[in-house]
Amino acid sequence: MALSSSLLAGHLKKHKYGYILLGTVVVFNLGIFRDLLADWYSDSNYSHGFLIIPVSVYLFLRRRKELVFPSKNCGMGLVILALGCFGLVFGTAASEFFTTRVSFIAVITGISLYYLGVINFKKVWFAFVFLFFMVPIPAVIYYSATLPMQLFSSGVTDLLLRASGAQTALEGNIIYFPGYALEVAEACSGLRSLVTLMALSALYAYLTLPGRARPIILFAASIPIAIITNIVRLYITGIGAYAVSAELAEGFLHEVSGLLVFVTALILIFILGALLRWPKRAS
Repeated sequence: MALSSSLLAGHLKKHKYGYILLGTVVVFNLGIFRDLLADWYSDSNYSHGFLIIPVSVYLFLRRRKELVFPSKNCGMGLVILALGCFGLVFGTAASEFFTTRVSFIAVITGISLYYLGVINFKKVWFAFVFLFFMVPIPAVIYYSATLPMQLFSSGVTDLLLRASGAQTALEGNIIYFPGYALEVAEACSGLRSLVTLMALSALYAYLTLPGRARPIILFAASIPIAIITNIVRLYITGIGAYAVSAELAEGFLHEVSGLLVFVTALILIFILGALLRWPKRAS
């Protein structure tokens, strides 16, 4: 039975306390949104967070006509709700922002799963999963991954530059040219755009690819694509500094290459998505 206004009204009446609970949870945790907004505004790595909630709402609403009521409550939703509440209490007491934010999404997901039921939730699950992309990675994880990424990008870039005939010497994350040093700084590690690229690839895969395997392949591919395109950026910058001038590498190339690399990564994801859709076979 397709969703109609009368059935929806009956569903809301039957589960009004559940929706009151959901609204109460949101109201009493507005501070989480306030802190998230501050992070999105101050950290360009997560400026895409402003779009996550509107996109998630759209993803839910686009499937609303497929929802079926009445629906059987799902007990697993209560388990997720309980875990989320525990995480909220623990995260708030310990001032652990990541735990608090993830737990808040778990609470919303648990309540929705319980009242929507499994059949309905299967149709809108991605709208809830997509919310996790708005949560910044914990600083301890981010900085732990940054140094290995810097060293890896520096090493590969140095090999490419030497293969191209450039005279270089590598020390840590610094590539030395005659009279110039190219530092692969934290911002150039490739992690800055990785989360945004992963969010976009997940959304693109969900909306365009059939089956289960193909979306996972495209989403997983966003990681090496981000790394490879960033190395290409470093290589072009290095060639510019070696063959033209250091001013070119630090000025025009540095300003423009970041945007060009991100656009290139998106294009590669779109191309891979098109290849995964062809030929159109059921996965």
